[in-house]
Amino acid sequence: MYIPAHFAADDGLVSDLLTGHGAADLVTSTSQGLLATLLPFIYDATAGEHGALLGHVARNNDQWRVPPIGEALVIVRGADTYISPAWYQSKAEHGRVVPTWNYITAHVYGRLIVHDDPVWLEHLVRRLTAKHENGRAHPWSVDDAPPAFIAGQLRAIVGLELAITRIEAKAKASQNRPQADIDGVIANLRAAGLDRSADDVERSRPAPPDRPRRRDM
Repeated sequence: MYIPAHFAADDGLVSDLLTGHGAADLVTSTSQGLLATLLPFIYDATAGEHGALLGHVARNNDQWRVPPIGEALVIVRGADTYISPAWYQSKAEHGRVVPTWNYITAHVYGRLIVHDDPVWLEHLVRRLTAKHENGRAHPWSVDDAPPAFIAGQLRAIVGLELAITRIEAKAKASQNRPQADIDGVIANLRAAGLDRSADDVERSRPAPPDRPRRRDM
């Protein structure tokens, strides 16, 4: 991944992204060419030396059957959005501005491990369900469905674990703009209801010389 120094993501942001993301793209290079599947993952920071991403695919999905050549890749994305140059104070000052796209992403590389074990799979499904049902007024639980039905569903999937070997992460969030331009970006993102992207810009804002950079967003 191309990562200019001013767009490098810090460890805290990477941890938040891996913990809070919804679904991500698993990409493997194989003897059959590139294979890719969009999957929800659980990030387990305690697994192995660098943590792991845990997910599952349909048993009929060939991606788990075909061994990857070298590392597997999971592409994790945060919020992303178009940034209009009309939001910059610099537009009125000199007009030398162009549109861009803000985003946060991590390329997570690792060794892919297949888990064809119903106990492992049930534990994973319960963790995934708890993560995404959390905060709902009436959260659904695996125990709400008949046990025989759940057992049948588990037989139809295969578990995957990406044992992480390295992570390349980038936070492109207007850090290269002057403070006044950043103010305009944040205000217009919030006006458009894009609070996640606005929070990313605020969190990534470079600190002026007279005050520390904010880390509490």
